[in-house]
Amino acid sequence: STIVFSGTLHTTVVKQVRLKNPSSNALAYNAFLVGRDADDFSLSKGSTVTIPPLKQGFLNVEFTIRFLHPAEAVLILISNKVDGVDGATLAFSLKSEVKNIEPL
Repeated sequence: STIVFSGTLHTTVVKQVRLKNPSSNALAYNAFLVGRDADDFSLSKGSTVTIPPLKQGFLNVEFTIRFLHPAEAVLILISNKVDGVDGATLAFSLKSEVKNIEPL
């Protein structure tokens, strides 16, 4: 799945990734940003998320649009064992696009 960060040049866009836990055990994930422009993206509320049983958790990804060219990276979520249970590894493509340019 692809998460698109679109907005005005020089603005910061925050996207919230919602993770559902359908199991009866807690899940925990460590998040990593990799790829060509990974340094331009950040995990504003930390790189770990714990999801209680049968609930959902959220991970915020932040991007400041600094250039006209599209930025690309990959968000990888790797499960930590909680209660002896491993979740699936998840990957999301991150892309940016400039929708508007306003003079400074």
